[in-house]
Amino acid sequence: MTVQVVFVHGIRTSSTMWRAQAAHLRQRGNGMIAVDLPGHGTRRGEPFTLEEAFATIDRAVQDAAARGPVVLVGHSMGGLLSMEYVGREDPPPVAALVAASCTSLPRGPGLATYRFLIRRADGLPDRGLGFTNRVLDLTLPPETRPDFGAGGYAFEAQDSALASLTNLDLMASLRRIDVPLWFVNGQWDQLRLNEKLFTTLAPHAELIVVPRTTHIVTAMRPRVFNAVLDVALTTVEASS
Repeated sequence: MTVQVVFVHGIRTSSTMWRAQAAHLRQRGNGMIAVDLPGHGTRRGEPFTLEEAFATIDRAVQDAAARGPVVLVGHSMGGLLSMEYVGREDPPPVAALVAASCTSLPRGPGLATYRFLIRRADGLPDRGLGFTNRVLDLTLPPETRPDFGAGGYAFEAQDSALASLTNLDLMASLRRIDVPLWFVNGQWDQLRLNEKLFTTLAPHAELIVVPRTTHIVTAMRPRVFNAVLDVALTTVEASS
């Protein structure tokens, strides 16, 4: 059976952020599913809840697992949700996990400051879209720049989504993860704050830091990220 990949996007964006990875997997011959979390992408307008977010991931994983071993890949918020999901006491059928740009506990002053800034941006006429576009224009290569916002931006869902993340018990979940695990961070990623803690809680995990790269490592350095995917896929293929 062919290894399958399930992708979980980060906050505000959608499944379209994974287009470079989807094209790579098609060339490689692996199946993939990229979900839209509640309130995001094709599901904008829905309320974001942790219950439905986990149900969305689980539906995709169970579907993919019928066709082969599953590598779960999450970015930012999607990575946090994926770690919590894989680290359940009753583990799901996931053969490996790639968690990108998410080695930070979603709580405390950092999260409070981020939510404050988001609320301020929401008060702007364009809800901060102009600033977001300028940053992405400066940091993402032309081949992936359209992908990050192609599904629209979930401005309405982001504060409630961030608030819900405080309910995650990532420290317990990380201790329970016993499948191959890769943390992938950009060198300049602001969410490297608890990188040392995460690698301590999951000592079998591999940490990959991509030089000269920001938070959006998947789109800023797509070839490097695809190479990490190849490592994860090959590892699962070898064990299967």
